[in-house]
Amino acid sequence: MAYSVIPIDKDARDAYVIDMKELLRTNDPTVIAYATALLDGESIACFQFDVNMSILEGSIGIMPRRLMVVDRDLFMAEAIMRDNDIDLGR
Repeated sequence: MAYSVIPIDKDARDAYVIDMKELLRTNDPTVIAYATALLDGESIACFQFDVNMSILEGSIGIMPRRLMVVDRDLFMAEAIMRDNDIDLGR
């Protein structure tokens, strides 16, 4: 199984964030886990944002988590989510 590697220049602190786009926003951690598994199966790298904020608020579901993908993979990732009936929360 091949994984795409996102090169990150540690001198350019926020360069990797600029190229990432929001794919999914949800309060349900099971949806995030399912979407991550689907993307991993298609070798699309993803990253969860706001996980620590969700923990700080006591895991009562107020703060939604975001699933981010690299800009070049956004179209395919959205198609995978649509094919599996996952609401993108937009």
